[in-house]
Amino acid sequence: MFRKKDVWVQEKFRERLSLFIKDINHPLLNNHPLDGVWFGCRSINITGDFRAVYEELGNDCFEFVAIGTHSELYS
Repeated sequence: MFRKKDVWVQEKFRERLSLFIKDINHPLLNNHPLDGVWFGCRSINITGDFRAVYEELGNDCFEFVAIGTHSELYS
């Protein structure tokens, strides 16, 4: 799924991932829990409309499971 995204989205994700690694709760990430079909996952902002959804696996281990626009992920 990630490889199908535009290069600029991939680059922005890498920037935000770097920020995530440094400070998981940085305000730019707007890290927050999800509900509904994504219950148990969390989301961070990539751009104004793009989000990345991840699961916390424990021991400071995380797996990003989806990336897409707000409407792609939550509609």
